Amino acid sequence: MVELATSDVIQVLPELWFAVIGMALLMVGAFAGNGATRLIMALTIISFVVAGFLVGVIPGPSQAFDGLIINDDFSVFMKILVLIGGGLTLILSLGYMRREGIERFEYPVLVVLATLGMFIMISANDLMSLYVGLEMQSLALYVCAAFKRDSLRSSEAGLKYFVLGAVASGMLLYGCSMVYGFSGTTSFDELAGLLDGMPPSEISIGLIVGLVFIAAGLAFKVSAVPFHMWTPDVYEGAPTPVTAFFSVAPKIAAIALLLRVMMGPFEALFDQWQQIVFLLAVASMLLGAFGAIGQRNIKRLMAYSSIGHVGYALVGLAAGTQAGINGVVIYMAIYLAMGAGTWGCILAMRRQDSMVENIDDLAGLSTNNPAMALAIGIFMFSMAGIPPLAGFFGKFYVFLAAIDAGLYTLAVVGVLTSVVGAFYYLRIVKIMYFDDAAEKFDAPAGREITYVVLITAAFTALFFLYTGPLLSGADAAATALMSATGDAVQAALRP
Repeated sequence: MVELATSDVIQVLPELWFAVIGMALLMVGAFAGNGATRLIMALTIISFVVAGFLVGVIPGPSQAFDGLIINDDFSVFMKILVLIGGGLTLILSLGYMRREGIERFEYPVLVVLATLGMFIMISANDLMSLYVGLEMQSLALYVCAAFKRDSLRSSEAGLKYFVLGAVASGMLLYGCSMVYGFSGTTSFDELAGLLDGMPPSEISIGLIVGLVFIAAGLAFKVSAVPFHMWTPDVYEGAPTPVTAFFSVAPKIAAIALLLRVMMGPFEALFDQWQQIVFLLAVASMLLGAFGAIGQRNIKRLMAYSSIGHVGYALVGLAAGTQAGINGVVIYMAIYLAMGAGTWGCILAMRRQDSMVENIDDLAGLSTNNPAMALAIGIFMFSMAGIPPLAGFFGKFYVFLAAIDAGLYTLAVVGVLTSVVGAFYYLRIVKIMYFDDAAEKFDAPAGREITYVVLITAAFTALFFLYTGPLLSGADAAATALMSATGDAVQAALRP
């Protein structure tokens, strides 16, 4: 019994680390006040590095707490992406929080608690741990969205996110209760074993209804159409570093959870849920492409862009193959770099010590700030899928997986919406390089923003020169996910 408890603790060391560091930082902030915010922020970034080390050293594949938590190559890869995304956005927030007068110690603590929830989500192997992780992440994010409490837009964003998030959580929990009621278990392994080989005529319709509700709840978390309604308003209203955080880390965790749920316990119901994912992907790609065309606020444009990118990622899931999962993992890694870099550039859009968000404010940027214009150009071309930039490879792998799976319609829709999306990405480049110069942005942008933009732009532009580590890591993650089902996993993990 003692050995079992010890092994369980070892398997959740990263989660325990974030729980302890979150409480410790909260106590430091409570006694030291907001004057310790920069210290707490620095300690938070260091804690992310330590968590990355802990994630890498945990032996796996293995399970903990009687199958509630699973650690495998998939969870390791996605947790590392979450840590990179969270760390980069924390660095981006340093100067903004100070300039806007909201440099309070609660923000990094909330990020730590949200990341703890994301880690539980990624390693969830049971409907119970899935819900606990999802709610822990969501509750912290609701507060982050309204963190600039003196701003009407920020308060409105937090309220909308909370209300719609509560509805989505209710749908997810109802779906979980339906699945439990008609299967008698909440364990992913037991669900996979129960459904594996069962004739379609024997599968309860109640179980399928529960799966539909679970898919709807998770679709909200990844902002897939038609559960996207919160995204433009929250992206526009929340403080810009918070929006940057929303666009990368929680989205990666939610996609990981969606992959885990669909390809794990419900893999045997592929014919049923493929239809749902197919429609979500098509609707998200179409709305993301056409919805952004009329946007003049760059934060709202990025919201619709993120909806479109979720649609492209779901193309790989709809394929239901290892190549498709591999494509999704690669896509999210590349999207992380493009998203963090783009939001870094948006944070540099300041005039007279206040943020500007209109796309027309970028007019003539190539004359006033050629380095920033070049970086934005790289990110825009990459998001449009122009080779040889990293974004091209992300779309290439998911579309190739769809074609191999016979989903030609999905691949064609993806290519066509990429062409439409290229219009508003290239319009930004046209404004920067060919419109008359507007007033210069405040300089300097800040060392932290410069470093993040430089690193992400270099990765995006030069990815094609050294693709090996990412591709091999993504392949190992996809292989682990595809093999982590049913009794075979239990036999492999518990000799």
